[in-house]
Amino acid sequence: MSWKTLNSSVVFENPWMRVYDDDVENPRGGFNRYGWVHFKNRAIAIVPIDSDGNTWLVGQDRYTLGKYSWELPMGGGALNEPPLAAAQRELAEETGLVANDWRELMHVAISNSITDERGIVFVARDLTAGTAAPDETEKLAVRQLPFSEAVKMVLNGDIDDALTATALLRVAIETSASIPRT
Repeated sequence: MSWKTLNSSVVFENPWMRVYDDDVENPRGGFNRYGWVHFKNRAIAIVPIDSDGNTWLVGQDRYTLGKYSWELPMGGGALNEPPLAAAQRELAEETGLVANDWRELMHVAISNSITDERGIVFVARDLTAGTAAPDETEKLAVRQLPFSEAVKMVLNGDIDDALTATALLRVAIETSASIPRT
């Protein structure tokens, strides 16, 4: 038996998400109240890598966590927008970088116990520097560093954003990059 929705109501909505409060029958036959979030965009993240083995991180204060966070360049892509176009836009907006070589790396369920948000990660290579143009809500710091240092930040807990950590570790494994020990 799978989950069965008995009643569903929208308790909050804005241009980016819709929050539901559902009455459900769970797979074991019990009844529960289940709150969950539907995202109107998909998460798009980019692992930019230059010919010297460097990558770029974006730092910003995250309101929801109440702390500063280092992450890959990322943002939202409309569900009707081609994911690659969203990735190209986000990389240029947040870092000023333009890439001539793109590869889709992976699809990720961001937090599947409370949201239907999906993410797509791209690797961008053959990079050219340009001028960043972040969104009005973003006050970003952009940091270029060796890819291995970014992986070390994940292993040390200095990067705890799930999409960033997953993507960096996946690239490290795929490229047989040395994963530094802390």
